[in-house]
Amino acid sequence: HPGAHPSDRGQGLAEAPPSLPLQEAQGLFELRCRTMVEVKFFDQALDSDLTFAVIAARYEDRWLLCRHRDRQTWEMPGGHREPGESIYQTAQRELLEETGVAECQLEAVSAYGVYTEDGQRTYGGLFFAEVEVLGRRPEGSEIAENRLMEGLPEHMTYPDIQPVLLQRVQQWLEEGNYRPLLEDLFEQFY
Repeated sequence: HPGAHPSDRGQGLAEAPPSLPLQEAQGLFELRCRTMVEVKFFDQALDSDLTFAVIAARYEDRWLLCRHRDRQTWEMPGGHREPGESIYQTAQRELLEETGVAECQLEAVSAYGVYTEDGQRTYGGLFFAEVEVLGRRPEGSEIAENRLMEGLPEHMTYPDIQPVLLQRVQQWLEEGNYRPLLEDLFEQFY
């Protein structure tokens, strides 16, 4: 699934990737990767156009990452949409299947497109999950292990995409778009 994977190789956690240039143009946020891939963010999209979901899941100020059983690299949880699902349901299912997390506050951050130099385009939904309780992955999961990390490690499955996605989530958080449900409840009563 485009946009999902990081790795550690026992050398400790790598620092977060350096800041990438950000441009705003008529409701379109665009971040350019360092290679032949371009990631564009959209503030509006049709749910039916989004074919996959990627989730930046945070637990106690660390990012929850996955390592697929067939790879040595790491990735953010995510995957392709199944028939009949909304993209939000895809994000919920993938988060549960790849990490075991069922208790979280899941928020849509942005729609995004991945454009390659050869003309291929894919579109997905980017989500943020504030994880409340770490769970156990279901039996038979394609994920070999999960790990909490301070930032994205050097060896990732999608090194041209995932740092850009995480940067967008961090920007979204810094802009004050996320409010814990408990905070909202207190505001309603006081």
